[in-house]
Amino acid sequence: MLRVTLFGLLMLVAVAPVVAADPRPNVLFLLADDWRWDTLGCAGNPVVKTPHLDALAADGFRFTHCRVTTSICCVSRASILTGQHMARHGIDRFGVPPAPAAWKETYPAVLRAAGYWSGFVGKFGVGKPPAGGFDFQRVYEGKHWLPSGVHVTEQNARDALAALKERPKGKPFALSVSFFASHAEDSAPEQYLPQPWSAKHYEGVTVPVPPTATEAHFKRLPPFLATELNEGRARWRKRFDTPAKFQRAMTDYYRLATEVDEAVGRLVAELKAQGVYDTTLVVFTGDNGYFHGERGLADKWFPYEEALRVPLIVRDPRMAKERRGKSSDAMVLNIDLAPTLLAAAGAALPAGMQGADVSPHYLAAGPPAWRTAFYYQHPVILGKDRIPSSEGVVRRDATYTRWPDFDFEELYDRSTDPREETNRAADPAAAATQAAMRKELSALRDGAK
Repeated sequence: MLRVTLFGLLMLVAVAPVVAADPRPNVLFLLADDWRWDTLGCAGNPVVKTPHLDALAADGFRFTHCRVTTSICCVSRASILTGQHMARHGIDRFGVPPAPAAWKETYPAVLRAAGYWSGFVGKFGVGKPPAGGFDFQRVYEGKHWLPSGVHVTEQNARDALAALKERPKGKPFALSVSFFASHAEDSAPEQYLPQPWSAKHYEGVTVPVPPTATEAHFKRLPPFLATELNEGRARWRKRFDTPAKFQRAMTDYYRLATEVDEAVGRLVAELKAQGVYDTTLVVFTGDNGYFHGERGLADKWFPYEEALRVPLIVRDPRMAKERRGKSSDAMVLNIDLAPTLLAAAGAALPAGMQGADVSPHYLAAGPPAWRTAFYYQHPVILGKDRIPSSEGVVRRDATYTRWPDFDFEELYDRSTDPREETNRAADPAAAATQAAMRKELSALRDGAK
């Protein structure tokens, strides 16, 4: 008979190796579709109800001037994955995934190679994920109501919760949840199809009409955009061309946002229930901005503020208590997200990444040296009469745009004209600024390759 004395048990405990917990944070990356920066209560929106995201911002850090380098889902998502401008990653149309060599340098692949368990739920948006690219993978998009009868946002939440519950507990995880909402269902008579339960949050609500949502502002667009062939104008017709349609579309758009917010609340609650909220880096952002009728347009694509600017909330376990609930107006970009996630995990950044880790804005004692301008680029989509190519320089005080297909320029003094209503490209008083920004465009274009 085997006998184990108390002394023997103590000796076994004494010599047993102590396995330290992995110090690296878990990662929960949350991406909403077609959310511009002010689709948040905490951003000052008087209509939308986003209590869970507002709470996340109060417990984290909000970047109020995050922008995208290309305002369309497929290109922006490729930039988020790779940390690269379109000029470098080369994905400029739908249905094209990263090449195998490029995939190895995306943030999910680098984290997985570094020992993270990886998962992806929802809209991939850059072709299809590579076979075996994630440990947990459920990919779907395009419809608000799935063939199962379940709403896409509810399915996003269920699948993300399943991933969190099924993950192995002995290693850090990196879960990316990509919501389809509040993207329109472009082929449906009603463009935004929310769940019934969210209606109670918007009873009696009237959505304010943007001051630039006028016919006069549409006619101020460059002549090749001020046409009914413009894809943004065609979608405006579907959603916003009467006061009643505007109210219905915007209310349903905000309902979809509230449903995403509720799903985020469930995921945060699950992190807390598992005891890992305080060891998880949570990031919430959008893939591009969105026109809510401004300039007589809908959707995105064009290099105006409404289409470029997206929300960004970061809840980082390393953040000191006194920094929580704060914000920064630094010019951060979607290409900064991959470097930020990898740096937090202690993973080496691939040499091709062009973005920068944003964490010094909330971890360092003072604000870091940071970019003051960035290069914007958009390809032709559906033909130059519908979505022409554009490129430009965005600074805090000015935006310069060049439309290569039409040899046309725009220049806006955002310090005196924040709504970008007066094109000064032909103004002799702005000639020096325009010349300087032309040179800046050339330099930034070269640097983006």
